[in-house]
Amino acid sequence: MKIHEYQARDLFSKYGIPVPDGVVCHSPEEVATKIPDTDRLRVVKAQVHVGGRGKAGGVKLARNKAEAIEKAKEILGMQIKGLVVKKVLVADAVDIDKEFYIGLINDRNTKSVILMASAEGGVEIEEVARNTPEKIIKMSINSTLGLMDWQAREVALQLFDDPDQMRQAVKIFKKLYRLYIDTDSTLAEINPLVVTPDKKVIAIDGKMNFDDNALYRQPDILNMREVSEDEQKEINAHEKGLSYIKLDGNIGCMVNGAGLAMATMDLIKLYGGDPANFLDIGGSSNPEKVVEAMHILLSDKNVKAVMINIFGGITRCDDVARGLVAAMKQIQTNIPVVIRLSGTNAKEGLNIIREYGLPTVSTMSAAAQKAIELSKE
Repeated sequence: MKIHEYQARDLFSKYGIPVPDGVVCHSPEEVATKIPDTDRLRVVKAQVHVGGRGKAGGVKLARNKAEAIEKAKEILGMQIKGLVVKKVLVADAVDIDKEFYIGLINDRNTKSVILMASAEGGVEIEEVARNTPEKIIKMSINSTLGLMDWQAREVALQLFDDPDQMRQAVKIFKKLYRLYIDTDSTLAEINPLVVTPDKKVIAIDGKMNFDDNALYRQPDILNMREVSEDEQKEINAHEKGLSYIKLDGNIGCMVNGAGLAMATMDLIKLYGGDPANFLDIGGSSNPEKVVEAMHILLSDKNVKAVMINIFGGITRCDDVARGLVAAMKQIQTNIPVVIRLSGTNAKEGLNIIREYGLPTVSTMSAAAQKAIELSKE
């Protein structure tokens, strides 16, 4: 689960991490109501669940209240990577001497939380990792002991020359870690963490993601959730026992098993196609799950063909076939479907599908190539 920048800043403030004053507004009229009529520099920032807002024109400076209203008019309603901006954060602008990146993330290799820091703040950390990975400092945190004072100091010493700024940073690192653990986060980053001309260390932008599986014990975090139409599909799929993630391609995928699903998407990419989703129906043989899966796949307007790749173990291929036929009778779509069944009761399943008149293939490679071909017709 993701939250907006203004929500992350509210959590930072709650935990004692210094942030500039700001208000979130849904309309220019709200900006006019909430912003004091003073000539001071402010920044108006689009609030959407994607990065690259500045490059897309979603971050603008305003020298006074009138300009803040005009900038809000320009930003509200614009699209950034396909998402419509419905709210803006209007915050006090901060004079910056230096910028830094600070982040916490789960690391499966070390089975711990990693504190990452860099003096290359203000840019996407992926760019730093790709171009100058040596500029990223990493500190593994023991899950039992938590972030120790000496660890926070060691990272801060590599970033700051001024002892007072180092002490401020250490406090921020410790508070960010406590916030991260308390809220079951999977990502918490400050980018940038800045030093002002009066030597204050302040977080002026924040990002946080949370573990969906822990939301049952995080009601305050769950109340912050704002879901898009596609995210709502993912939530609905999860409630029905399906694992679904929307992607940007045009070939819908229905598979049983996460590993087979990943291999299926890889094959589609290998042959020049683009998968529209990850969809794992799991090990159940319930035909109703197949019906639900088809409804989800075909509700995506980008899907031009569907590839169904089932390897029957616990899952019975004949049950999948019955569910698929039932789905096709209900939906009445003209989107082409390619089916590959193998394993438990595959022969029976293939007979059911052929009797209905749907095309089948014998291998994954043939299925991927046929789906790509059909998606172009």
